[in-house]
Amino acid sequence: MKTAPAALGAALLLMTSTAAAAHSRGDDDGGPPAIEDDFTREVLTTGLSDPFEVIYGPDDMLWVTERTSGEVSRVDPETGETSLALTVPDVLATPGEQDGLLGMVLHPDLLEKNRDQYVFLSYTYDGEGTPPEDETIDRRQRIARYTWDAEDEVLDPDSETVLIDGLYASDDHNSGRMILAPDGKLLYTIGDRGNLQDLNACKVNRAQRLPTQDEVDDENWIAYQGKSLRLNQDGTIPRDNPRIDGVRSHVFSYGHRNPQGLSLGPDDEVYSSEQGPKSDDELNLIVAGGNYGWPYVAGYQDDQAYVFGNWAAWEGCTPEQYNAFDIPGTVPQMQESEFYSPDFQPPLRTFFTVPTGHDFSGEACEPSGLFFICYPTVAPSSLEFYDDDAIPGWENSFLMPTLKHGTLYRLPVLDDDGVRIDGPLPLFESVNRYRDTAVSPDGRTIFVATDSSGLARGTNGDATTELENPGSILTFTYTGTD
Repeated sequence: MKTAPAALGAALLLMTSTAAAAHSRGDDDGGPPAIEDDFTREVLTTGLSDPFEVIYGPDDMLWVTERTSGEVSRVDPETGETSLALTVPDVLATPGEQDGLLGMVLHPDLLEKNRDQYVFLSYTYDGEGTPPEDETIDRRQRIARYTWDAEDEVLDPDSETVLIDGLYASDDHNSGRMILAPDGKLLYTIGDRGNLQDLNACKVNRAQRLPTQDEVDDENWIAYQGKSLRLNQDGTIPRDNPRIDGVRSHVFSYGHRNPQGLSLGPDDEVYSSEQGPKSDDELNLIVAGGNYGWPYVAGYQDDQAYVFGNWAAWEGCTPEQYNAFDIPGTVPQMQESEFYSPDFQPPLRTFFTVPTGHDFSGEACEPSGLFFICYPTVAPSSLEFYDDDAIPGWENSFLMPTLKHGTLYRLPVLDDDGVRIDGPLPLFESVNRYRDTAVSPDGRTIFVATDSSGLARGTNGDATTELENPGSILTFTYTGTD
């Protein structure tokens, strides 16, 4: 394990003190919850192409989507041996960007005889139409279903059934997490395409934009940006989806930035972890028709450190003029407190809220100039609910891996309503980009998938591209005394 950098900033110091306090309370039986020293750490397999989703399957194999190669692989959790289940031919994965093969769901009847042998996948592809907003590629997202071939132990490449396509995608903020709810509906997160920041600074952010009835009738999904979607398994709109602004569509909630985490909670409620801008990563409880505020609100509606700058409304905007630290007076601006929506839903937790005047540059990141690594955010990349008593003190906790700090955070749920969330308690810190987790059936092993490349925070606190375990699956197995 690497030692955490000394200059993590006030927000992360607060996190550490909160974690220590939470740990001291112990579990319900009065004993201390398991800590990092109670686990062994091993590298299960390497050489994966940016594993994005990892699921422990009914065949006792780990099912993995590899974002940049467009492959679905199966990994033996004992030996690390990998076999190819599918290569999706139409996957568009741009080097260094965030598109490619993303989320996956295994149908609960998979491998059951005479039942639905389905695996659902989402991926970006080239729509080969007119690129939106002067982009060079017509990036789109698709959700499709494949059928398992039990004889050859592969997904049949000719069995693809498209549920929905033409969703607007980007080189940034595609999100792409997907789960299957107990009612059989598919839930899917789709990001805001990174609009209003960096090279996408001059593009309209549509996270607050709601679809019209004409757009839904025409299957024009331009408003499906910065949303969570709810679909029937054939891709149609569920009859009990919320009617928002008078229109029923696939949209389940809106006002999201980059919700890369999606999980069911203690009573099958829907939770999401979401990446913030320079502060305020979020943990949200997703409710039907809820508005989560972005881009007008980041985190709580508290006017702390965040001001909405509508760069796309500036007539002279060019990406080169974008400045993450200083919004020119020519760019229309709005305080969080000016925003109103009767459907606004504040986050359950933020990581982290800082006061106005916070120095976002960070002394540790001055050598590289990659100051976003020093922002008081952790970049949560997925979310999983741990509901097992195999690891002492961990029952009823969310597990949230992060990209910037190579850390798995445990977030204990403190009440029956699932709205009081403690922590975050940092575990398994390393110089890696943790992308997703899976849990073994016995509840004792946590599998963590890592990105193949990208920026993480090094031991000196500055950005580094030298990752410890690129393109790997790591195992953390509880070996302590029950």
